[in-house]
Amino acid sequence: MIVGSTEALVFASDAEWKRAQQDLGEAGFGDGLPLVVPTGQRLDDMLAGVAEPRRVLGLMPPLLGEVTVESVAYCCVLAGCEPAELPVVVTAAVATLDDDFNLLGILTTTGTPTACLVAHGPMVEALGMNAEANCLGSGNRANACIGRALQLVFRNVGGALAGATDMATMGQPGKYTFCFAESVSDVVPPLPGRRGLDTGANAVTVIGVSGTLEVLPQDPANSAESVLRPVIAAMHGGRMAYDSAKNRPGTEQFILLPPEMADLIRGDGWDLGDAQRYIFDHAPAGREGKAWPFSRSANDIVFISTGGVGIKMTCLVPWGAASASVTRPLLSLHS
Repeated sequence: MIVGSTEALVFASDAEWKRAQQDLGEAGFGDGLPLVVPTGQRLDDMLAGVAEPRRVLGLMPPLLGEVTVESVAYCCVLAGCEPAELPVVVTAAVATLDDDFNLLGILTTTGTPTACLVAHGPMVEALGMNAEANCLGSGNRANACIGRALQLVFRNVGGALAGATDMATMGQPGKYTFCFAESVSDVVPPLPGRRGLDTGANAVTVIGVSGTLEVLPQDPANSAESVLRPVIAAMHGGRMAYDSAKNRPGTEQFILLPPEMADLIRGDGWDLGDAQRYIFDHAPAGREGKAWPFSRSANDIVFISTGGVGIKMTCLVPWGAASASVTRPLLSLHS
């Protein structure tokens, strides 16, 4: 078995933990955190029932490592995933290979972007993923391990190594793990349905994200506009920070909307389309007073329902105009 360009290490079930950590570190398989020791039994359990574990699903930049279910499974074991989570990570890894996502740029730039993984559909509950309080933070094993596994795939299969191929000046904590789940909302329809899949489909979205920005509604928060005006300011501020010199056309903007803010928008008689059009139509001008829309269309102002109690929203700061998100239905790996 090959992970990236290096022979993968598989340990006996009685392997000494400290020595295994040392060997994995010397082989370059780690992310700086302790790793689950990849024993033969753990790998067998992860791949149980998989139909074609060694079929090549694509080549991952920057070093064009072969993405197979087997190579992804190895990273899932390292990250602490359960076998039921393997299809999520495989689907996400394959989705990042879409040309529009520009994974090569994300993994090799001197900037801060990384891939954010969003899970959709009934699998969210089945896997115990968090789409509620602290959904971007710590405390949920599934979110943490699934996101970490994808990042280990970038490192161990793609060959994204800091200072060698990954040239990020600063990087960001999301390069350890960046994964959350979409919640059910009466205001914000599931994203897969908005992208041509079945509304209730199990699916994965990958987004190139440079960082996150907390956004509060205006005080008093008593209208849809009081919710959305600060979102516009946040988007514009982020864009001025990363793109003011180039004034490039926008591509996508992502807003994570918690239930209280969704209810306020709905209570004002607005639907998702109204909110998208309001933001699109009120984008501030760019250099020399020229129009500078946030995105190509109002539909590219993307709301995702997630989060817990409270009024704090989050804007996912995009990576310039260099990457487009990709949504894919969950791959079936078993015979």
